[in-house]
Amino acid sequence: MPAENVSAAGSLDDDDYPAYTMGRAADVLGTTPAFLRAVGETGLITPLRSEGGHRRYSRRQLRVAARARELVDQGTPVEAACRIITLENQLDDALRLNREMRRRLEERGADI
Repeated sequence: MPAENVSAAGSLDDDDYPAYTMGRAADVLGTTPAFLRAVGETGLITPLRSEGGHRRYSRRQLRVAARARELVDQGTPVEAACRIITLENQLDDALRLNREMRRRLEERGADI
């Protein structure tokens, strides 16, 4: 395989690689490009732009958009769904930090 293809092939395993066009992302999610634009307008996800200005989405962004779609399908407005996801992410981060701090305190307690 030529060297220039190695980095491109490796990018396919990267969850943050913007591999999906807006149309393909909408197809994968079973939604419309308008939904993806609405989720982007809230700031929940920020697609990269191609040189031509087209939106490109990563797998990580598609998972976030899929969670938003679940909430919208349950009757939650898009803006509220995006806020809920932001708060869920903040809670996950806080819980992870809390576990780490507890672990460090336990280690220090064993050293004292």
